[in-house]
Amino acid sequence: MNFCKVLSCYPNTLSVKVTKLQNTLSRGYSRMFYRLSFSFMLMFALFVRTEALAARPNVLLIYTDDQGTLDANCYGSKDLTTPTQDHLAATGVRFTQMYSPSAICSASRAGLLTGRFPARAGVPGNVSSAYGHAGMPASEVTIAEMMQSAGYRTGHVGKWHLGYNDETMPNAQGFTSSFGHMGGCIDNYSHFFYWNGPNRHDLWRNGTEIWEDGKFFPDMMVEECKAFIESKNEEPFFLYWAINVPHYPMQGTGKWREHYKDLEAPRRMYAEFVSTMDEKVGEILDFLEDNKLRENTIVILQSDHGHSTEERAFFGGGNAGEYRGAKGCLFEGGVRVPSFISWPAKIPQGEVRDQMVFGCDWFPTIADLCEIKTPQHHLDGESIRSVIIEDAVSPHDEIFWQLGSGNKPQLAIRSGDWKLLINAQDRSSKGELSAADRVSFLSNMKEDPSESKNVAEAHPEIVSKLIKRIEEIRQGW
Repeated sequence: MNFCKVLSCYPNTLSVKVTKLQNTLSRGYSRMFYRLSFSFMLMFALFVRTEALAARPNVLLIYTDDQGTLDANCYGSKDLTTPTQDHLAATGVRFTQMYSPSAICSASRAGLLTGRFPARAGVPGNVSSAYGHAGMPASEVTIAEMMQSAGYRTGHVGKWHLGYNDETMPNAQGFTSSFGHMGGCIDNYSHFFYWNGPNRHDLWRNGTEIWEDGKFFPDMMVEECKAFIESKNEEPFFLYWAINVPHYPMQGTGKWREHYKDLEAPRRMYAEFVSTMDEKVGEILDFLEDNKLRENTIVILQSDHGHSTEERAFFGGGNAGEYRGAKGCLFEGGVRVPSFISWPAKIPQGEVRDQMVFGCDWFPTIADLCEIKTPQHHLDGESIRSVIIEDAVSPHDEIFWQLGSGNKPQLAIRSGDWKLLINAQDRSSKGELSAADRVSFLSNMKEDPSESKNVAEAHPEIVSKLIKRIEEIRQGW
């Protein structure tokens, strides 16, 4: 962890407090009495801190990969078997209008881990999956660094895709423990990068390359999660499980291939991997239950963005329902995602929230739930604790996205019922985009949640207002 970076955001450190205590006690006391008093008070402070840490919840943050908007049984996909996600919904809160920080892998993860718009965090699109290349700037303060500064054990398991050099890999970004792949995708048995050549191996533990030929990566992630959780001590844990499923290559287990054998392609291959993922998450929830940790562990599960329609994903398979768009574009199907939070000890169970919320919100929300101070710099996310617990109104009047850089990035803003896309793209084949549509596409989400009709010409004043707001936001970093 970069301590200079963290100290700059958390100036009131324990050492400062101990120094103040030492100075106070030294006035007017004998040296012997001072030493005894100081030792006693330091022991008492450490005891109080240990007791406070023990009372704090554990946090398991699960980020699924390329899971479509409605791709769980409890979201209406009745052709999918997803008992674990259904259980999370029954034992917690499910969101129907959760927006991901971005519609592409690296950018979404940057938004999640920093609580900032991905472009503000220096990651407007995907970063390189090649060894030696930097990713998210090391100056960004991650949620792991925040949690570690508050006394949490911090672990990363699974996909990273936020940098592939010493300064930007997980152990330099606040994670004491890290296991997984650094690039965007791997074959789940050979652990070689799956996107392009030359063939290169990508499996790492704490910054060191390791080889586990032939082992099924989802099973390995489960074992790594268990090992991290059961290394118990007085400190609570924060575990970021970036599970690389159902991202291609879609390699569901034999159990689920048999289960879905009569389902048509490409839904069949996608469903096999979704249920494989759901089963693996269930194994960790069972492990928490068996170790009497489930009650006081905050479990969050959310997709990084919408489903893929790329060739490697058989051109689809995910379910966005009526929503237009998919991974790689800012229509609803690219950014509206399944999302759950479950904490049996403290939050409502079996409830649904329809408020507009945002993936960047998890950073300040976790801090709020765990009673931790957030860094003293700008966050774009807002705590949604009151939304979760009290069904309060959303803290957001608007949400902004930038996907890509250069002269023509995709831009979007949701403001109330209005949503405007600039340089629009559609990866879902749910309609043609004209040249004018690509320049600016305006929808009223209350009247047209499927974004089927561009009403920009009918409301030029709304377009102008939202473009101005986009420019103001982008000038802020």
